[in-house]
Amino acid sequence: MGQDLRNWNVEDERFWESTGKKIATRNLWISIPALLCGFAVWLYWGIITVQMINLGYPFEQSQLFTLAAIAGLTGATLRIPSTFFIRIAGGRNTIFWTTSLLMVPAAGTGLALQNPDTPLWVFQILAFLSGIGGGNFASSMSNISFFFPKKVQGYALGMNAGLGNFGVTTMQIVIPAVMTVAMFGGPGRALVKTSGTLIGKIPEGTLTYIQNAGFVWLVPLIPLAFLTWFGMNNIRDEHVSPDIPNPIGAFAIITGMLLLGFIAAGFGVWLMLPTVEGGLVTSGIGLSKWITLPIVIVLTVLLLKMIPGAVGRNLTRQYRIFGNKHTWAMTIIYIMTFGSFIGYAATFALAIKVVFGFQHIMVDGVMTHTTSNPNGPSALMYAWMGPFIGALIRPIGGKISDSLGGARVTQWISIIMVVSALGVAYFLKQAYASATPEDYFLPFMILFLILFAATGIGNGSTFRTIAVVFDKEQAGPVLGWTSAVAAYGAFIIPKVFGEQIKATTPEYALYGFAIFYAVCIAINWWFYLRPNAYVKNP
Repeated sequence: MGQDLRNWNVEDERFWESTGKKIATRNLWISIPALLCGFAVWLYWGIITVQMINLGYPFEQSQLFTLAAIAGLTGATLRIPSTFFIRIAGGRNTIFWTTSLLMVPAAGTGLALQNPDTPLWVFQILAFLSGIGGGNFASSMSNISFFFPKKVQGYALGMNAGLGNFGVTTMQIVIPAVMTVAMFGGPGRALVKTSGTLIGKIPEGTLTYIQNAGFVWLVPLIPLAFLTWFGMNNIRDEHVSPDIPNPIGAFAIITGMLLLGFIAAGFGVWLMLPTVEGGLVTSGIGLSKWITLPIVIVLTVLLLKMIPGAVGRNLTRQYRIFGNKHTWAMTIIYIMTFGSFIGYAATFALAIKVVFGFQHIMVDGVMTHTTSNPNGPSALMYAWMGPFIGALIRPIGGKISDSLGGARVTQWISIIMVVSALGVAYFLKQAYASATPEDYFLPFMILFLILFAATGIGNGSTFRTIAVVFDKEQAGPVLGWTSAVAAYGAFIIPKVFGEQIKATTPEYALYGFAIFYAVCIAINWWFYLRPNAYVKNP
């Protein structure tokens, strides 16, 4: 355990059954909880900011929005350098160090939340650092891809990603619960607005320990640091990590490449976010997201390419994936699956609250959306269900694809996603023009859960396709790259939905997503399903 591996040939059936399977399985089951914590720390601002409002922290809602936005943008951007960590620094070194780094934003968030007078810019820096958790997905998936043979890649990658994605659901359930108990010391604060948990409401005046939202993640992260170091392995073969430095050198390389990602993400935050008084971003210019995101992606790639010496040469070799047309096809398809999953996970609670938590009535001939709906469903009771189903079903999608082919399964779920998105759009439109929107909640909920399930199955099927289409050296970096670009869904989908809510046409967001899914159907068919496809049903 913990030693470097050589002559790792899992495509040899005898080696796999006698030696490889046991080692690969151990690495997978340590990787999963580490990735789960990464997702939790990355996305916990969506829950924390709600409770900050309930506790009367002195920030406007627009200011608190910057926290989730910064974390989303940074997490996606950091996936780009994380894509290339395994070959340069080794799998064990990478997972240990990136998991350990999560303790910084977790502890910092706990400390900052103890004082309601903590300035906004401190929280923005902590949200910026939370992006490390989002970046970890790329290196984790790349690493696990090297441990398993192609015949079970769909299952293995689906397990790592699917159970790792449970970090979203885990966070949504754990944080509201731990904030009700004095677990880690520090002062409690009385609620000034009604809050809630998975099982019910919490009345005003109840003591709440919001700092636990950060501190609680130290409980799994500290033992996980030991597990990743002593239980995982570096694969030292030519196609994985042949020339990695000693651990200290590896940690330095990872940290340096993350810093370059932070620089690009920081520039993107400045370009995209408007001026926020009292915040770190005090001179944002509000540039369109459709212009900003390509700038951030290209800038990150170029900054990494400028690294001198062996690291730069190594990256140049891995950049060969950009000359492969399948890299771009699979990037678009993976945006459809994982990008939708992570974006909807960030939007689902907001959709329930905004659309069904208010009555939509005509006042003096004008449709208004400000009257609270006493019969509206509780967002905290339902929001976890979508991410839970999407994550739970992900390994099943990989396993089915191992048997039937990744592209075929992707095509089926893409059609389901188009139909489901149009159905959700229809019921959103009806509910957002009704004084009793709860009448439409059940079909809305069912269709949205189907949409989540389809994204989960599609995540597994796209992993299978990537594993078959690309050779063993390129498959890992491609997995990382596609996941990096798709992760911007954590920013784009909530942003688009918010804009359409403001325009009073939330259904337009789903219409747009359905059109994109239809384009992905055509791309998947052209590359992998048509007669004389480049690779037939991989």
